[in-house]
Amino acid sequence: MVGASHPVPVAPASPVVPAPRRPTGNGGSAWERTRRWYETALGWPTAPGEPVRLRTGVRFDVLGVPADAGYATLERLDRMERQDRMERRHGMDRRHGMDRPVCAGPAGRAGGGSPTPGFPVAVQGGRMLLLVAAGAAEELPGLLEWLEWGSLALGLTALGAGGTVDAPLAPPGPAGLPPRPPERDGLHGAAVWLRPPEPGCEVESSLPALSVPGHTGTALDLARLVHTLATQCHRSRLTASGPPRARPVARIG
Repeated sequence: MVGASHPVPVAPASPVVPAPRRPTGNGGSAWERTRRWYETALGWPTAPGEPVRLRTGVRFDVLGVPADAGYATLERLDRMERQDRMERRHGMDRRHGMDRPVCAGPAGRAGGGSPTPGFPVAVQGGRMLLLVAAGAAEELPGLLEWLEWGSLALGLTALGAGGTVDAPLAPPGPAGLPPRPPERDGLHGAAVWLRPPEPGCEVESSLPALSVPGHTGTALDLARLVHTLATQCHRSRLTASGPPRARPVARIG
């Protein structure tokens, strides 16, 4: 019939097929699993994007120093703590009528305890990152002035509220956490745990903080840590022209 309209056949729409997903292995990429480890196992807030970055000023602040000064600081603090333990133990023995020397524990530490300080520490790009109590970054300038280090350039930095720091890949563990790739050694720009935080533990209780009168906590006093860091940073600057001291590379896994 002239002028009559005829429907134009329409081809059926092709079903939309989603693009194939990349295999995720055991629970996603290494960074996804790392983010999940920090947020779930530790309760630490992270910033969006990759690589994963940890927000500072919420659960902790971060002090950064040249790695050689950081290693020297940890060694110095460990020696000081062992000496303190031996003196305390010796005093107890004297009070109980046992005037005898104290033997070190199986790991060469007084009483066989863990080394101090026991707070988390990482290394990245030739610098050491030491986790301290939230709010410590704000206290640092005044603390350095009080300790009479304020007039010197020490290379001691602090990250607090509003900052972020690269998150080291989570250390391997029984929960299927990713192992650290062999090329990540903390000296080539990637952050690596030297002393990782322990899931299930109250990490904040181990973080160095300003001592409070009447408080009997076991955390290292922040003033003691900062003074030792400043001393070692200053020594490192004075000996910078000499041959570098060999340091072990931090490896996890």
